Amino acid sequence: MTKIVIVGAGSVEFTRNLLADFLSYPELKDVTVALHDIDEDRLRTARRVARWTADHFNAEPEIEASLDRTELLPGADFVINTVQVGGYPATQIDFAIPSEYGIEYTIADTVGVGGVMRGLRSIPVMLEIATQMERYCPDAWLLNYTNPMSMLVWAASKATSIKVLGLCHSVYWTIHGIAEWLDVPFDEIQYRTAGINHIAWILRLERNGEDLYPLLRAKVEAGDIPDDDRVRAELYRRFGFYPTESSEHHAEYSPYFLGHPELVERLNIPLREYLRRCQVNLGEFDDTKRRLDAGEALEIEPTSEYAAEIIHCLLTGEKTEIVGNVMNEGRLVPNLQPESCVEVPCLVNGLGVHPVIAKALPIQCAALIHPLIDQQGLTVEAVLQHDREKVYQAMALDPVLAGRLTLDQIWEMTDRLLAAQTRWLPDWLQSKQPTGVA
Repeated sequence: MTKIVIVGAGSVEFTRNLLADFLSYPELKDVTVALHDIDEDRLRTARRVARWTADHFNAEPEIEASLDRTELLPGADFVINTVQVGGYPATQIDFAIPSEYGIEYTIADTVGVGGVMRGLRSIPVMLEIATQMERYCPDAWLLNYTNPMSMLVWAASKATSIKVLGLCHSVYWTIHGIAEWLDVPFDEIQYRTAGINHIAWILRLERNGEDLYPLLRAKVEAGDIPDDDRVRAELYRRFGFYPTESSEHHAEYSPYFLGHPELVERLNIPLREYLRRCQVNLGEFDDTKRRLDAGEALEIEPTSEYAAEIIHCLLTGEKTEIVGNVMNEGRLVPNLQPESCVEVPCLVNGLGVHPVIAKALPIQCAALIHPLIDQQGLTVEAVLQHDREKVYQAMALDPVLAGRLTLDQIWEMTDRLLAAQTRWLPDWLQSKQPTGVA
């Protein structure tokens, strides 16, 4: 029987929708679902949610749950990582300390201060999961949803032998959004994208062979832009290709937007947006518990997440194409760094996951990505080599900080961030002695 382990299952809303995707396939209705979390209350709630979801789909999966991950990994075929180390408290610090230096972010989960700090918190846990898999289920797939996506896939691929694939829905929903914006049926659109997670570009956008970029360009030039997509539209106007992640994300991936109050207002950039989302998620968890206690129905929203589609195809031999995050082996994206994690189309069938070689990115698009890859690489090296100095160097490459803070200020801010988050950081970062400022 197929066994799927969900690590971080206490994110019950995502777990519920992910299980809905699994159990909607007849071939997956009797899988073993093993739930892991370090929070007993959340794990207990996740198990109740799993049972309710199974009943809703008239499915009979075997449901296991444990606070000890090693009890669940033996015999696993797939391990899905959804852990957010430090949760909301750590995220608040990621925003609060930079704010004292006049630096504001929107999402802070991919690059920049938030990306580096999440990497320092999450890479050790990702490596622990992958190392345990080497012992208990060496042939299993590790499917990662946790951010910073590129750093985690990069670290696990470099340090372990486990098959790892990073999954993100940003490209899928970007194309959905463009289809609605252009009033074109989604299933009639063909597209190709390439780049790195959250910072990729739509290289081809067609409807049954017709180039849709002229229609998109006309919408942008006419100012017919959704209120929440103005940053992406601006990047498209300037660089010629449409980005695949939301405007609130892209506002912090380059030095052009944050720190300019007039642009923040004109382009409708939602500062501290991720903190608001976290608060909503906390409220959803409480509401889920209340509904379960009251015997009320939960909302089931199959999300077309790639994990279920991938597992189904690997098991049945059916074919699909998804967008995945993998190492740039064989120069999948020829003009991005050879040692980097790239986001490219992947073909999936019964024989495995097969990344597709993309053409070289337009030089201007690749140029925006290169320094962000370097920041990711420094963070990965910092963790793998236990090198604190590389943490400061990674921070200094943040496009939002560069040019707005001095190096002394960046080093000082980094010391403060590390000191404030010691409970979630590995032992080699526990030193109380600042090493940054001379």
